[in-house]
Amino acid sequence: MEIEELEDITADVVADARGSACPGPLLEAKKSVGSVSVGGVVEIRSSDPGSRGDIPVWAERVGHECLGVLRAEEGYDRIFVRRGK
Repeated sequence: MEIEELEDITADVVADARGSACPGPLLEAKKSVGSVSVGGVVEIRSSDPGSRGDIPVWAERVGHECLGVLRAEEGYDRIFVRRGK
């Protein structure tokens, strides 16, 4: 997805894992994805640089779709995941 498209997404749930080290953001992503319906979108906010790679790999492995990652001006990542199952 293009950056402009990601900026326009309104997530069903926002999981704020800023300040949490690995595996905290990933655990927050797992919990949050389970709280939305199939097709729903979760935004995970993380200041842990490993999340940028870990969450998309996890999402693909378990049948969800990582729509993309945005870097917020405040210095954290916004990772968008669509629930696939």
